[in-house]
Amino acid sequence: MKLDLQKFYQACNPSKTLAVENAEDRKYYIDFSSVRGGRIIEELKENITFFSPEGTTCELFTGHIGCGKSTELLRLKAELEQSDFHVVYFESSQDLEMGDVDISDILLSVARRVSESLNGLEKLEIPEPQGLKKILQGAAKLLMTEVEVSAEASIPGIGKVSASTEGKFAVEAKIPGIGELKANEKEGVSVVALGIGKITAKAKNSPELRNKLREYLGPRTKGIIDVINEELLEPAIIKLKQHGKKGLVVIVDNLDRVETANKSWGRPQPEYLFVDRGEQLTQLKCHVVYTMPLELMFSNDLSRLTQRFMVYPKVLPMVPVQLRDGSECAEGMALLAQMILARAYPDNQPQERLGWITEIFDTPETLERLCRISGGHVRELLRLLNDWIKKERKLPLSRAGLETVIRAYCNQMTLAITDDEWNLLRQVQQRKWVSGDDGYRILVHSRFVYEYRDTQGSWFEINPILAEAPGLQL
Repeated sequence: MKLDLQKFYQACNPSKTLAVENAEDRKYYIDFSSVRGGRIIEELKENITFFSPEGTTCELFTGHIGCGKSTELLRLKAELEQSDFHVVYFESSQDLEMGDVDISDILLSVARRVSESLNGLEKLEIPEPQGLKKILQGAAKLLMTEVEVSAEASIPGIGKVSASTEGKFAVEAKIPGIGELKANEKEGVSVVALGIGKITAKAKNSPELRNKLREYLGPRTKGIIDVINEELLEPAIIKLKQHGKKGLVVIVDNLDRVETANKSWGRPQPEYLFVDRGEQLTQLKCHVVYTMPLELMFSNDLSRLTQRFMVYPKVLPMVPVQLRDGSECAEGMALLAQMILARAYPDNQPQERLGWITEIFDTPETLERLCRISGGHVRELLRLLNDWIKKERKLPLSRAGLETVIRAYCNQMTLAITDDEWNLLRQVQQRKWVSGDDGYRILVHSRFVYEYRDTQGSWFEINPILAEAPGLQL
């Protein structure tokens, strides 16, 4: 079967997150749960739908950046919607400056995204949140912006915003070069959402404005939580249930990407957000799932974190390419191969795809080499493949081309490793374990070391690309 190289390359885009609710994306999706040490998404779902359908829950979800968390969270979203929950999923990195995040930033981002989502629903009339609007008016005045979050406001560069007496909103906007744009509440536009969006956009792009905003919002954090709960979340859940929904779930993705830089007083940002201020993240009165940085699993503050959230974080580990004892993990390797083959032949059955391996690779062993060297990191696997395709530009891809790409990756990674880190890597190579030491946290954050899970729990292995570096030879 002739394969279109350009389409195959585009299908292997490592930056694309699969949404299983989309029929085309579903063809590419591979369920790795059987080799990842547990059915993590099912546990998250059942904690909401079975154990606490009438209450509230707060869950933490983590794993290496690029290991497939967003794809799994979108799968969770789809399954919760099938169970009649209204789900608001958003990527926090679109709203926040990840190098400098505070609790108020996260809370306002949640309020904005929930407000937009609810206003997009037909026949769901939520009263205008007066308390939240008042807080936003104070913030806008402080920042000296022209944002006016009132019943009739002018948004610079957008146009006129008006609100009806029922608390529904409409916009008449003139966009330069486009003309007149009309939108109503069905299209997800609200005064509060627009106000938050305008304020947070300005703050995101200016450290000075962020500091001003936090000086204003910081002492009001409890009040912000209260008005979000009382004026937005609780009324929304009542209305949703009146329209046949079982509840509201908010999934805040990409908080695992907050940078590990210290705050001005010396506290690392992840510990500040999830440990020092974690209790406030649990106070939203709906079901919430937050992603968090994997390094916190190796922090001395982990026990405090679990006390704050009253749950142990769910970890999405790597897909194993080998077992603890060093032998090959046949099932993991087979699933990774199917992930690649599905991008080439999405309409074929798994067994049928195996017959077309040599249309893509010079030998089946070359595909095995690709899967093994990825260490089961799904984005890294696709990135290797994409760079390999760009290098050769023809099929079948050769083993020699793959080895060239691997050497380039290895050389690039080793440039950043210090002598102390080489010593730590050798210890991981021998012990298959890491501790909470800051040095090990750096190794995990830099993806020099991968975490795997089996029936015995966690174990660790060096990134296979690095394992071939001369500096690790014992």
